[in-house]
Amino acid sequence: MEKNIIEWLHRVLEKWLLHTGIGEESLQRLENFIIICIMVAISFLAMEIAYRVALFLFKRIEQRRRYEFLHNLIKGKRVRKITQVIPPIFLITVLPFLFSDKQIIKQYVEKATWIWFIVCVIIASNTLLKTLGESAFTNSKYHDRPIKGFIQISRITILIIAIIIIVSILTNKSPVYLIGGLGAFAAVIMLIAKDSIMGFVGGFLLLENDMVRLGDWIEIPGTGINGNVFDISLTIVKVRNWDNTIATIPPYTLINQSFINWRGMSESGGRRIARGYTVKLDNIKQCNDKMLQQLKKLDKNLNEYITRKTEQLEKGVVYNTANPDGIANGTIDTNAGLFRAYADIYLRRHPMIRKDMIIMVRTLEATGNGLPIQFYCFTNTTEWSEYESIQSEIMEHFASVMPLFELYPFQSSGARDTIISGLVEGQFPIERIEGIPTRILK
Repeated sequence: MEKNIIEWLHRVLEKWLLHTGIGEESLQRLENFIIICIMVAISFLAMEIAYRVALFLFKRIEQRRRYEFLHNLIKGKRVRKITQVIPPIFLITVLPFLFSDKQIIKQYVEKATWIWFIVCVIIASNTLLKTLGESAFTNSKYHDRPIKGFIQISRITILIIAIIIIVSILTNKSPVYLIGGLGAFAAVIMLIAKDSIMGFVGGFLLLENDMVRLGDWIEIPGTGINGNVFDISLTIVKVRNWDNTIATIPPYTLINQSFINWRGMSESGGRRIARGYTVKLDNIKQCNDKMLQQLKKLDKNLNEYITRKTEQLEKGVVYNTANPDGIANGTIDTNAGLFRAYADIYLRRHPMIRKDMIIMVRTLEATGNGLPIQFYCFTNTTEWSEYESIQSEIMEHFASVMPLFELYPFQSSGARDTIISGLVEGQFPIERIEGIPTRILK
């Protein structure tokens, strides 16, 4: 049908142009030019019709149910950019019927039309990828994924393929032949653009292995980079540090050296507290009845714990590893063990400490400064300021109650004597210096 229409158009144009008195050679060129203009006009008319129909259908679909992809596609005249592939497709379809194989102009028009088609495909694909990226970013399921990097990979891949095809069209060479000749050229490119290539490969590995996502808190030791990732591309990763400075690093830096990603902590919903005090060894001693009776008044649960342990000792149970109630881990043999029991009870009752995660109070290997006692637990929030507030509250509380167990954390030599001297010189009576036993003051 197309062939018959085009033949009829040729006859009409030829008959009309003969009446103008144009020469035969000029007549042929003018006839071809007019036909090409008519076909181009028809192709653009088809594009406009397709654009109107597609826009109408997309709006009707969006009215019934909102799709983020369609919403982003409609705005910004993106549908028109996609329908721009229709004119070259139309011309490629009708070109075999416009000219005979003997006409030289056919080769030039075909090449120009194919290149036009490839350029339109690049524009349309970039538009679709951009729309897809915006839709994925607003989706709660994919908003933290580095979609930008995948889109950049797709764009670069499409662009490279398009350039190879365009060159093959212009040189009348097979794309396979061109790819085979890129070996030597690639070696030169690798020397000139080494950093860019390393960034590209590093960015791809980051995306492929899901090492970093948008919003992740990362820390790179020794660089001062410590903050949230807010942009990821194939060639650069941007981090907003906690002091609101912006750090930009190439992706291969994250591949070549170790870094800390706090995503697991954020996803778990609890942040670890692993702090402690180093207790002086000469303050650790056996508990006597007087100390136990005094400490029973400190806390109800500690009272129950001391009573239960005392009953076990009276029954001949020297050491009981079972702790079915989960009240505390500690002993009543020493003041350090009793303090561990109290600290465990306190942490298990604290409303901001997670009970479904590890809660533990333990002693570490003794050092020259004394015996370290560590408090190990998890808060029920990962928000930085709240976490620091909870941690500070716990550590301050334990520091305040340790003297009740006659335990004192290690301090540098002379620090405690300096404090006591200042209090005495300030005319404070010895008996009013709370929390410091008389034997130490003496």
